[in-house]
Amino acid sequence: MSNLIRWEPAREMMTLREAMDHLFDDAFTRPLRMNDARWSIPAVDMYQTDNEIVVKAAIPGVKADEVQINVTGEILTLKGEIKEKEEVKEKAYHLREQRWGMFERSIALPTDVIADKARAEFENGVLTITLPKAEEVRPKSITIKTK
Repeated sequence: MSNLIRWEPAREMMTLREAMDHLFDDAFTRPLRMNDARWSIPAVDMYQTDNEIVVKAAIPGVKADEVQINVTGEILTLKGEIKEKEEVKEKAYHLREQRWGMFERSIALPTDVIADKARAEFENGVLTITLPKAEEVRPKSITIKTK
């Protein structure tokens, strides 16, 4: 003999709400892990204008000459190392989110660029790379002649 369980939609909605609460609790209160696939180093913003692609990468604690920038086809690669500034012998961390060590980040560019004419600037821990778009992908305007 089997027991019938009455379905209550409100109870199911509470279960979904509880699941969402757990998701947000985990996302905002749990420390980030090095192997967390959602966390990338360096954090990058990328946008494009009519004539260029601009990539901004947050790399605090790194000097400009410690970062390698390569463009191969439509892939931009950033490599470098973030060095730990101080070694505390007797420590009991309560929270540790700062990252140290080697990093490499490859980003697919949305269009062809002229890598030879790229510019890179480093200011206050933010690396800004400006890549001119290839001529064939730049928008072209056509003037209309009137008769």
